[in-house]
Amino acid sequence: MPRKAHSISRRQISDNAIKVLYRLNRSGFKAYLVGGGVRDILLGLQPKDFDVVTNATPEEIKKLFRNCRLVGRRFRLAHIVFGRDIIEVATLRGHHVDSVETVSKTNESGRLLRDNVYGSIDEDAERRDFTINALYYDISDFSIHSYGGGLQDLESHTIRLIGDPETRYREDPVRMLRAVRFATKLDMNIEPAAAAPIPTLAALLKDIPAARMYEEILKLYFAGKASQNYNMMRDLGLFAPLFPLVDAQLNESPHGPIAKLLQEMMENTDLRVKQDKPVTPAFFYAALLWYPLSQRADDIALESGLSLYDAYTAAMGDVMEQQCRSISIPRRFSSVTKDIWQLQLRFERNKGTKAFRFIEHPKFRAAYDLLLLRGSAEGGSVAKNAAWWQSFVEGNEEQRNVIAKSGNKGGRNRNAQRRRRKPSTKAAPAKPVE
Repeated sequence: MPRKAHSISRRQISDNAIKVLYRLNRSGFKAYLVGGGVRDILLGLQPKDFDVVTNATPEEIKKLFRNCRLVGRRFRLAHIVFGRDIIEVATLRGHHVDSVETVSKTNESGRLLRDNVYGSIDEDAERRDFTINALYYDISDFSIHSYGGGLQDLESHTIRLIGDPETRYREDPVRMLRAVRFATKLDMNIEPAAAAPIPTLAALLKDIPAARMYEEILKLYFAGKASQNYNMMRDLGLFAPLFPLVDAQLNESPHGPIAKLLQEMMENTDLRVKQDKPVTPAFFYAALLWYPLSQRADDIALESGLSLYDAYTAAMGDVMEQQCRSISIPRRFSSVTKDIWQLQLRFERNKGTKAFRFIEHPKFRAAYDLLLLRGSAEGGSVAKNAAWWQSFVEGNEEQRNVIAKSGNKGGRNRNAQRRRRKPSTKAAPAKPVE
């Protein structure tokens, strides 16, 4: 598609990406803006990042850019660093060379373990996952190269895989998650032939490194489409291999508190993203795993006779360890998640005058938000507890004093009773000598 037939302008591409494209081109290499950057501009969206492909090898790219670093083992990539902005440059990929394990290798299920095979733009396009990503903007003449009907699929709002869907999913099971993410992000439909194998192949996600899955979850649930992605992943069977503890409880109680809490949590996350409010994985996992944690704590208390607090403390480690087998959670978030869980146990016993000190806890707000979600999902005593705290948090100073006094009712009497029952430590007076 020549320049006059499309709407992409260099003004819509970041200055740093333009610098990279031109330096490669003027050094005698082919250089293209590729994938999401081209796709989003054509759809009238603002691209999140700009990726470049070239026929220069990673080593040749590094010689051209002093601010370049080479990364990756499975795919060798060049990152051109401009302060906080990073332009990712990949060498055009070719077809697999099965006989040379140093550049290409797959495992028994067909997943690519190594793929440093270089080729032409035609071969690279065949290696792309979806047709809407097989779009190349050529900096030499400003034309667009479209493969597999990518431009037509943009117009028809269709997510279509290049090649045989089952083979492509086996090469990289994360493509199943990408299909869901693109469908919700771009308001498109997954082609039936591309959707059909997903339920059967969803279990392949268990073989993906947990660290990579952490990044994928951020893209799925922290970009304003959490609720849609959650529902579609459940429908296609993609939620279970990533969150097995949660999925087991959802299957046992599809309309219970856990289902209500998760749906409301996803909707609240989307609302916060829309309002440009911060969202954090720490709260996300605290809410997501609260009911598996509660169940595990109850089991531990029943089996060992530990107090409820100690049982919850032990359960936190168990639940977090099991979840991290499928999705890595950095310690800076997992430790905050545990703080939020521990504070749930303090809401009932910190009413009254203790509430003033409790609300100063640095993690109080996140814990309080989880309490409100639990109250809405469970009702009963949890809802009453949440309502008390909501009135306290939202009240002014005078109102808080009145509410705190109501929270103290009964507490002093119990303490007094304990004091009256406490045996005296004073020595009994000596009997007079007769």
